[in-house]
Amino acid sequence: MKTVRIALAGVIALALSTGLHLTAKDKDNNQGERGNKLRAALIGFNEVPSVSTPARGHFEARIIKNSLGEPEAIEYSLTFSDLSSTTQQSHIHFAQPAVNGGIVLWLCQGAVRAPAAAGDVPECPAKEGGTVTGTLTPNEVLPTAATQQIAAGEFAEVIAAIRAGFAYANVHSATSPGGEIRGQLQANGEEGRDH
Repeated sequence: MKTVRIALAGVIALALSTGLHLTAKDKDNNQGERGNKLRAALIGFNEVPSVSTPARGHFEARIIKNSLGEPEAIEYSLTFSDLSSTTQQSHIHFAQPAVNGGIVLWLCQGAVRAPAAAGDVPECPAKEGGTVTGTLTPNEVLPTAATQQIAAGEFAEVIAAIRAGFAYANVHSATSPGGEIRGQLQANGEEGRDH
């Protein structure tokens, strides 16, 4: 009987130890992905000033890390529809909700062309909507105004701002050159609205 209890205790201890090990490993894997999936719902009411438009958009991205675990690129997809007129350009800006901020990364270009420093920027969909995909790298980070203190190429600073909720994506149209739809980027795939 004593042997059975000792064997049973051993089996329970092994099961608990394996379970705890798997739980810790899962937690480590989740921590490794924390803040690497980005999303935003783009609507006109989020623009500053707000825009009354039926247009809608959705931004999804994933931060790619190098072998040292440091961010080296952002792979993204931007889909939008029902803009009031032709797409002019789209960007990621550095700013908190309900405030306009400087452009740090270009997502696509149309009638308004990206500066050479923005890198190889894809074309925006030709009509009032569509999907554009691309990859953003440190070489494509544009400097903000001196007061915002992000210099060209400061990718880690842009990633930190995005993960903290201080960056937004927007799409500009001919009718709304300041931006027709906008959404604050949310890390971990959480999608939200500006307040």
